[in-house]
Amino acid sequence: MLSLTDVAELAREDGLAVVSTLRADHTVQTTVVNVGVLKHPVTGDDAVGLVTYGRAKLANLRRWPHTTITVRSGSHWIGVEGRAWVVGPDDPQDGFDADRLRLLLRDVFIAAGGTHDNWTEYDLAMEQQRRAAVLITPTRIYSNTFPG
Repeated sequence: MLSLTDVAELAREDGLAVVSTLRADHTVQTTVVNVGVLKHPVTGDDAVGLVTYGRAKLANLRRWPHTTITVRSGSHWIGVEGRAWVVGPDDPQDGFDADRLRLLLRDVFIAAGGTHDNWTEYDLAMEQQRRAAVLITPTRIYSNTFPG
């Protein structure tokens, strides 16, 4: 049975995944994002995380908070379907002040394989771009041939 451990392992290749959300007209909007696996800050369960400022993704997730991400390496891929939880300057959540959001954005970035030489500069960019953290709690994980 596949798990988010398998997703994390496959994502280590380059951290990129395709994320798909549902538009208001019921068509699919797809983009490529960096992802990582980390503990959900509210539930403590493993979740797939990404940082975004994409207006389309966020608008779609606000309206219908379900998404699918697909991580691949070579011919192997893993799909994760689940409910998205969004927190950011335009998506407040109980218990998440500016400082806790700042730290969560760092955690997601690091989980996706990111590093930074100047965290103050990173924090400022995240704030100016009004970035949000998206954490996906899986309801279904599936693959083609990943040896999980």
